[in-house]
Amino acid sequence: MLKVGVIGTGMIGQDHIRRMTAVLAGVTVTAVTDVDVETAKKVAGGLPGATLHLTGEDLIADPAVDAVLVCSWGPTHEQYVLASIAAGKPVFCEKPLATTQDACLRIVEAEVAAGRRLVQVGYMRRYDAAYRALKRVVDSGRIGVPLMMHCTHRNAGVPSFYEKESAITDTAVHEIDMVRWMFGEEITAAQVLIPRKSRNGGPLQDPLILILELAGGAIVDVEISVNIRYGYDIRGEVVGEDGTAALGEFSPVVVRAAGERSAPIPLDWRERFLLAYDVEIQEWIDSVAGGGEPVGPSAWDGYAAAVVSDAGVAALRSGSRVPVTLAAQPTFYRAPLS
Repeated sequence: MLKVGVIGTGMIGQDHIRRMTAVLAGVTVTAVTDVDVETAKKVAGGLPGATLHLTGEDLIADPAVDAVLVCSWGPTHEQYVLASIAAGKPVFCEKPLATTQDACLRIVEAEVAAGRRLVQVGYMRRYDAAYRALKRVVDSGRIGVPLMMHCTHRNAGVPSFYEKESAITDTAVHEIDMVRWMFGEEITAAQVLIPRKSRNGGPLQDPLILILELAGGAIVDVEISVNIRYGYDIRGEVVGEDGTAALGEFSPVVVRAAGERSAPIPLDWRERFLLAYDVEIQEWIDSVAGGGEPVGPSAWDGYAAAVVSDAGVAALRSGSRVPVTLAAQPTFYRAPLS
């Protein structure tokens, strides 16, 4: 039984605790902490035998914690991931790995110095059944060499603290990681196109189109619409030499009534990717239990996503095509993006 300590008991932290205690197997939550002590205390009260810690470092040092799940505020991720590496404990970190590419690189360097993989980053698209099926088709060669991919990321709305750059750093970053994994290549340049502004966007420039160039020559476009009102709609189509492959419609039911054909649309990311989160955390548990190493998105993946996100933000601000320059990849991480 893997004993997990959770740093951060906000919405995503509580959701992961729920799945580890009520849905998944081979795991128990033995410790929690949060900067909001009252919330953490309430969460700990619902976990028989769990210890409430006042700091993330105390939780990481707890002998009753085998592995750490970081769900705290983004700027704290670096310190907790580095502390977990120093303690030799596997750590699952919700995205972002860290809030700057330099911080991500420090994590990469610390993990390389430790000599084994300990870090996994929470990019759950890789665990979604539809995306996995799409990748199997692409990898099979059935549609020939992939040439392009069209992506859509639409939100019904976003919170008031959402900023212009968040369209890249918080929203499209999921496509950034997914594209690297789907094509098995690094992204080499980014550009942003600005369409007519939606009346629903308020002060935001909404929508945007992010253009990504890949090392092998493929081009990916990502429509980012974050105030489209009608629901949460994620789409993806890969165009190959001999055919195309696209994500299917997510709805499990189609209604035909009153002269219309309709299907429900997810309201938000939790509804759309609920099962992907379940698979993601279960596979992490299975991989690190008994001293194993995580096999999901790595610290290098978190670093690469940060560099591409920064390039996307620079492209948004400048209106120019911005090259992506990565540090030399350690041999430690030189394996297929799978």
